[in-house]
Amino acid sequence: MTSQVRGTQLARLLGQWHALPGRRRSPDYAALAAAVRGLLADGRLPLGVRLPAERELAEALRISRTTVTAAYRELRETGHLASRRGAGSWTMLPGTHRVASTGLWTPLDDRDMIDLGVAALAAPAQLVPAARAAAEDLPRYLSGAGYHPTGIIELREAVARSYTERGLPTSPEQIMVTSGTQHALDLVLRLTLSPGGGVLVESPTYPNALAALAARRARITTHGLAADGAGWDADLLLGSIRQTRPKLAYLIPEFQNPTGHLMATELRERLVGAAHAAGTDLIIDESFVDLPLDGTELPPPTATFDRHSRVISIGGMSKPYWGGLRIGWVRASAPQVQRLAAARVGVDMASPVLDQLVAVHLLADAPAIVAARQAQLTAQRDALIGALADRLPDWRVAVPRGGVTLWAELDGPISSALARAAEEVGVRLAPGPRFGLDGTLERFLRLPFTLSAADLVEAVGRLAAVRYDLDRAGRPQWREPSVIA
Repeated sequence: MTSQVRGTQLARLLGQWHALPGRRRSPDYAALAAAVRGLLADGRLPLGVRLPAERELAEALRISRTTVTAAYRELRETGHLASRRGAGSWTMLPGTHRVASTGLWTPLDDRDMIDLGVAALAAPAQLVPAARAAAEDLPRYLSGAGYHPTGIIELREAVARSYTERGLPTSPEQIMVTSGTQHALDLVLRLTLSPGGGVLVESPTYPNALAALAARRARITTHGLAADGAGWDADLLLGSIRQTRPKLAYLIPEFQNPTGHLMATELRERLVGAAHAAGTDLIIDESFVDLPLDGTELPPPTATFDRHSRVISIGGMSKPYWGGLRIGWVRASAPQVQRLAAARVGVDMASPVLDQLVAVHLLADAPAIVAARQAQLTAQRDALIGALADRLPDWRVAVPRGGVTLWAELDGPISSALARAAEEVGVRLAPGPRFGLDGTLERFLRLPFTLSAADLVEAVGRLAAVRYDLDRAGRPQWREPSVIA
């Protein structure tokens, strides 16, 4: 089902469209058409959404209907709008295509490359002692078969305790340990989503989540996030759930990947209510919940407002601890966990016991590890922002209050071309379109601040050197595929 945007909603997204750069000499209809194209290119206005009738939009914008008619005509001529008499007009892109999700591996011997495609930290100093302690604990498990589909009890207790400490009472029976957060998402999709089922996601969002949804042949609709400010438009997000009634919605409320946005408490509560009314299950990705910066206080977990088992939370060790420790988890109702465990047996049986024991010891030392991570990330974030302001002042970035990434708004639709050029000077990037659908988000670039400050400053210097030499760049062709994490 195609969602529809109302005139007042589109007017709010358009903002001060008369005053947008470079459009002061344009006729009103051309300025309006250009503003709509900008919203589509940035992913804030989804593709396949029905625009308001001409009279409705004219009233919302307080302009003549003739202006809207001419703007819609120009959008049709440029391939951004498809209309059918008596049925309305739908957004699209010229030569619409889906961004491929293949090519995910980086050669290990590429030592001179500064890799900004992976938003993950090196292992903390506590990892080696934790591994040694886990090896000493392992003999307690050697008398059994070693298969624990829901996870060993020590780890489930530790994860449940972390939720309880955040204000969400949780028992070990509500936790299933997985082999990473991506694995958790895949198992939840296997249980809850049939091929062709509808799923609502943010735009931009995590590329590997899009790949998992594509593997399930999901029918994806998007909610466009603002590059700055609150991120989610509550009216549009809740309206999309009510209109499309998707089977699932996959959302990242804590320091959203890649924008870094943090969802407000009120919207979380309204979101859960709207999902229940629409029959939609919420998959809440909490990968970055342990990484607030600048003393940011976290809202209650989204599942706090769940009274009908609509919220399934997923998380893991990769972002705050180490990506090489493939331990994640699902928090759901106890019956849902049992169904997930039954579905899992035909996939991978269980997660490695030794890895789980390592995770237990790291979680026991969580306060010290997380505090060190927060100090490290704050310094690296500030170094990256300072380098961008110095070398690429035309780029705009909002300072994230947590997580590990900046979402930079570039000075033109150059993201893919810049990524190709950057490869030539030893910087690997994840261009904006990898975080969306249909070739949108070319004016944006994700920049993680997980490398050392020196590497980040050096990377920005290299990017500045190639930024203004893109005219020779053709259609982006990857010399080397890249991991995006």
